[in-house]
Amino acid sequence: MSLEWFIGRRYLASRRGTRFLSLITLIAIGGVSVGVMALIVVIAVMTGLQEDLRDKILGVNPHIWVMTYGETMRMDDWQEVLAKVQRIPGVQAAGPFVHTEVGIRNRANYSEAGILRGIDAYRPGETVTDIVSTIRTHDLLPARTRSGLPPIVLGEGLAMRASALPGDTLIIISFQNATVSAVGGLMPKLRQFEVTGTFRTGMYEYDNKFMYTSLASAQDLTGLGSAVSGIEVKVPDPMHASEVARRIDERLGLPYRTDDWKTMNSALFSALKLEKLAMGLILLLIVVVAAFNIVSTLVMVVTDKTREIGILKSMGLTGRRVLRIFMIQGLVIGIVGSLLGGGGGLLLNFLIDRYHLIRIPGEIYFVSHLPVRSDPWDVLTILLATVAISFVATIYPALQAARLTPVEAIRHE
Repeated sequence: MSLEWFIGRRYLASRRGTRFLSLITLIAIGGVSVGVMALIVVIAVMTGLQEDLRDKILGVNPHIWVMTYGETMRMDDWQEVLAKVQRIPGVQAAGPFVHTEVGIRNRANYSEAGILRGIDAYRPGETVTDIVSTIRTHDLLPARTRSGLPPIVLGEGLAMRASALPGDTLIIISFQNATVSAVGGLMPKLRQFEVTGTFRTGMYEYDNKFMYTSLASAQDLTGLGSAVSGIEVKVPDPMHASEVARRIDERLGLPYRTDDWKTMNSALFSALKLEKLAMGLILLLIVVVAAFNIVSTLVMVVTDKTREIGILKSMGLTGRRVLRIFMIQGLVIGIVGSLLGGGGGLLLNFLIDRYHLIRIPGEIYFVSHLPVRSDPWDVLTILLATVAISFVATIYPALQAARLTPVEAIRHE
C-alpha cells in the first residue's frame, strides 16, 4: 500500500499549475467538517434536553409506583406491602404516599384545581425523590405550624397565582370519599392548611399544579383513614426500573400492580427520541452533499491525471492498485474532515455549555440556557457514518480510473 499512498497523497497535494485541485480538496474537507460539526452539536443539544427533562421528571416522581387495581387508589395493608417491597433486590428506598386531585381557595375566594400529594418526608432512611429530600432538608413540612393548621407546600407557579405566601391560610377541597347530603348533593371535605413554603422543579406541569403535605394530613382530608394511595419506590439505576417493577409484580401478585416512570412517560420520551432521529437524518444530508464534493474532486483528479494513470498502467500498475489510489484519496478527505468536524463540534459543545452561549427565556422554559450533553456513542456513530459515506463516494471515480486502458489514457489530452 506504500506506492498507492504515495501517489494518492501527491494527487491531493498542490503542485505548480494544479493549485485548483488542492482548493477543491480543501472545499471537500471543509464540507465534511461542517456537516459533522452540525450533527454533533445538534445531537448533543437534543441529548441534553432529553436528559434534563428526565432528571426533572425523576426529581419529582418516584421510579416505580406500587398500587392496587381499581379506581379507588386505596391500599389498606400498606405496611405489610412496604415491608415486602423493601426486601426485593434492586429496591433502594420505598415509602407510602397519598395522591389526590383537589381544589384550593384563598381568602380572596380565588379557586383553582391542583394535585395534592401526602408524603412522610421525615421517615427514617433514604428519601424516594429529590423533592422529598428538599422538603426534609429545609423542614418545609414541620410538625407544628404557627397557626396550628396542617402544613402545605405549593409549586412556585401555583403559589403565585393563588397569591399564597408562607404563613397564609388556604382552604383545600377534596371530593375523594365525599358524602351525599340529604338532598342528594355531594358534600366535599374542606380543611384549612398553612402555607409553609414553595418549591420549583423547572417543569411547568409540576410547578403549576402540585402541592405537598404530610401523610397524616392527606389521609384525613381524603378520608382514607390509615390507608394510603400506594407505595413509591426508588431504584439505584432509573434505566432498570422496569426490571425491578417486574420483580415487585411477581412477588406481590394480585391485586397489586406497578407502573414505572418510563411507562408513564413513554409518549413524551418516544417523541423526543423520534425528534432526535429526525434531526440527525436531516443534518446527515449535509454530509451527503459533502460526499458529492468528494465525487467531483476525484472525477477532476482522474480527468487531470488520465495521462499519468496510463503511463503507470503501462509500467505494470494493475487496475486494482489504481482503484486503491483513488479510494485512499476519498478516505483521507473523509477521515480528515471527520476529525476536524468532530474536534470542532466537541469544542463548540464545551463552549456552549460552559459559557451559556445560547440563552432562552427562563420564565417560559424554566431553563436559562440550552443544556448540552455529548454522548461518546453518538459522536462515534457520526464519525463512522461520515467515513463510510466518504468511502462510498470514492467508488465511482475510482472505478473510472481503474478501467482506463494505457493506450487511450496516454493519448488523452
